[in-house]
Amino acid sequence: GQLVESGGGSVQSGGSLRLSCAASGNIGSVFSMGWFRQAPGKEREWISCIAPDGRIKYADSAKGRFTLSQDSAKSTLYLQMNSLEPGDAAMYYCALDTSAGPCSEYHGYYNYWGQGTQVTVSS
Repeated sequence: GQLVESGGGSVQSGGSLRLSCAASGNIGSVFSMGWFRQAPGKEREWISCIAPDGRIKYADSAKGRFTLSQDSAKSTLYLQMNSLEPGDAAMYYCALDTSAGPCSEYHGYYNYWGQGTQVTVSS
């Protein structure tokens, strides 16, 4: 399987970005997907995920500002990010978990990762 992220960039505080993650290859038909981010010197942080049944979870830092969605074919994952703050600056990663369970906040459960897309937020 392969994941390719896009949509990162530089915005001013209060701005918006929409990240995309295209999944392809031998990933099966039942999987969870999620978004994580990692800033320099910090641990990888879970943002949001979607389970095979469509249930979505958000980290507290994302609630009310970020919206996760998926296309009907489940081949592309999106993360709409609004009201961005300097603290949101990081490399953002898409991940996929081929197990059939609920989506996880723990990065260790995910089998596949994208290369990341950089988000920069200036104050």
